[in-house]
Amino acid sequence: MIFAIEEINNSSEILPGVTLGYRIYDSCAAIPVALKAALDLMNGQEAVFSTNTSCTKPAFVPAIVAESGSTPTIAISRVVGPFSIPVVSYFATCACLSNKHEFPTFFRTIPSDYFQATALAQLVKHFGWTWIGAVRSDNDYGNFGMAAFLQAAQAEGICIEYSEAFYRTNPREKILKVVDVIKKSTAKVIVAFLATGDMLVLLQELSTQDIPALQWVGSETWLTDPEVLHYNLLSGSIGFGIPKSVIPGLKEFLVKISPAEIASSPLLTEFWESAFSCSFSANNTSSSKKVCTGSENLRELQNPYTDTSQLRITYKVYKAVYAIAHSMHILACNNLTVSRCDKNTKIEPGQVLQQLKTVNFTTKSGDRVYFDANGDPAATYELVNWQVNEEGKAQLLTVGHYDASAPEGQTFTMNDRTIIWAGGKSKIPKSVCSESCAPGTRKAVQKGRPACCFDCVPCAEGEISNTTDSTDCMTCPLQYWPNAQKDKCIPKPIEFLSFGDVLGIILVVFSITGAFVTSAVGVVFFIFRSTPIVKANNSELSFLLLFSLTLCFLCSLTFIGQPSDWSCMLRHTAFGITFVLCISCVLGKTIVVLMAFRATLPGNNIMKWFGPTQQRLSVLGFTLVQVLICILWLIISPPFPNMNMKYYAERIILECDLGSAGAFWAVLGYIGFLSAMCFVLAFLARNLPDNFNEAKFITFSMLIFCAVWITFIPAYISSPGKFTVAVEIFAILASSFGLIICIFVPKCYIILLQPEKNTKKHMMGKVPSKSL
Repeated sequence: MIFAIEEINNSSEILPGVTLGYRIYDSCAAIPVALKAALDLMNGQEAVFSTNTSCTKPAFVPAIVAESGSTPTIAISRVVGPFSIPVVSYFATCACLSNKHEFPTFFRTIPSDYFQATALAQLVKHFGWTWIGAVRSDNDYGNFGMAAFLQAAQAEGICIEYSEAFYRTNPREKILKVVDVIKKSTAKVIVAFLATGDMLVLLQELSTQDIPALQWVGSETWLTDPEVLHYNLLSGSIGFGIPKSVIPGLKEFLVKISPAEIASSPLLTEFWESAFSCSFSANNTSSSKKVCTGSENLRELQNPYTDTSQLRITYKVYKAVYAIAHSMHILACNNLTVSRCDKNTKIEPGQVLQQLKTVNFTTKSGDRVYFDANGDPAATYELVNWQVNEEGKAQLLTVGHYDASAPEGQTFTMNDRTIIWAGGKSKIPKSVCSESCAPGTRKAVQKGRPACCFDCVPCAEGEISNTTDSTDCMTCPLQYWPNAQKDKCIPKPIEFLSFGDVLGIILVVFSITGAFVTSAVGVVFFIFRSTPIVKANNSELSFLLLFSLTLCFLCSLTFIGQPSDWSCMLRHTAFGITFVLCISCVLGKTIVVLMAFRATLPGNNIMKWFGPTQQRLSVLGFTLVQVLICILWLIISPPFPNMNMKYYAERIILECDLGSAGAFWAVLGYIGFLSAMCFVLAFLARNLPDNFNEAKFITFSMLIFCAVWITFIPAYISSPGKFTVAVEIFAILASSFGLIICIFVPKCYIILLQPEKNTKKHMMGKVPSKSL
């Protein structure tokens, strides 16, 4: 402070022609002493060092540079605030002092703890420490600073295992209790918002305990203080410190102390005797101390006094003095020439207060000095790390920076590779309550414990988590499903009855086999079309029936493969029409048998009403009804391909939606109606006199046909996915095979293997003994 004032008094750029004076009080870190000093400055009382001298000469104090501690500063600011006397602090960091309603005259050249607390929370989060301990000084600095940190930490998802407070003057039992909490905790990282004096007391007790290496994260008060460097258990500590600076000319000023200055200052006398282990007293009897001459060389002294390479708080004092001087310069020199100011200008404290709000200048070191609306400067910090050098001495290494005024995302810069951690390790220590939850799981908070203590629960069916420590699982989109690890949504497999499936291959083989057998039967019937057995069974309807059965076998192929608009419309309409054509032919054959028997009765000429033309028309009429139903179906609500995601959650069933379920059941119902009518007529004609009565075989074929389609309905409704299509194909093939086997195989057997029975005489031979 003295150096700054003398530098200003010797400057021609700031307050030229005006000499600044000063009074320095030692508050001894005690509030009563600090308040007495403040009252002395307000009342114009001079400081006295001798009880025999009193001075009541009034002295004018336009501003106060004070204090180093937050609690004394709060007290001073409350006292001088009503009198508009500005207080500029260089080390009071309590965030509470930014409240302009309570402290309207307060300014500081050191950042508020609000910014440090935010930076510390980001630092802890950066290294993945979510489970930490906290200790603080039980005063305004520690309590307000830790409160701000806890709030910022909570926002970052950091949990506090414990938060202990103490003060250096507390009973030793209180300090030991804090030590015991630290010793028993599971957190490996401790955030310490402590004043240097409190930290030294805690370190003294911790050094006597057998405690594993802990990672200390410190505030700017103790972290850069050389006094705590002697404790090895703090090796690897990391935290924020005030940026170090250089004050040009300060070292020369410090080492140029004259013997006269030493003799006139009790403070310098005490310092000199301590620094050089000597005594100015001629009556000194101590053999370990020599007599001080006053000519000892300070340049050869290696101690914090002469080390100006790590100026941190010292530089803040320099800034505070210059801020007040610049404010006074505006008041005393504003309307005058730069070469000389009016030293008789009366400057009121309130005027200095107003000018401090707008002061803005740059120091010789290039630092810009200004105050925001809260009286705070721009918040900048150095990230420092305690490391042990090759000589075994502790040193501070700058490993990063924090600038609250920088754009978002650029406030924090760091070089992780240069950091040495607790215990001299190069690997970042881990401090978590629970291990991280891998992707595919989510965090479930343990009851009654902080949010950082959790269990890892696998995601539910249909959900994923693709980040570590996810709090919730995400539901996959409708057409996606989690992979086996539940960390990624993958497209659901699409399932349909394809030609490549084993089931599809089997059905194709049976379908083609059925079509081939039917075609072979048709060839046999064509070759032997002139034989009695072919003629007797209405060869025209037989050929039409064989043709329709071939189509029935082949239409089952349209049910296999990926559904499309055309295949969906074709498969159901082709099935409905071909089967009606088939049943119409069977129905026609059955009616022919009945009419033929009736025609043999005397006086009955019914066959003229059911000749070949009528038979063709009946088949055509029955089939046209089904064609009309199918056309209406396709016009009103045709079948279409649909992705069914309701039956299975993990896969998509690609199927043909019926469009109109009523039309589908109308098609089946019409087939069922014709089949039932055919079955009844064939059953009635089963015992008509004929050696080869076709009605018997039609009865069996219709019995199989109806049985197949009756069992088809519940099987179709209950079958899942592609098996629904397989059931429908099976019903088509089974009923078609039933017709070909029951109606045509016995005839082919006689035609090919028993040709002697293929005669008109044999067919008209034996009459059953039992009539209907």
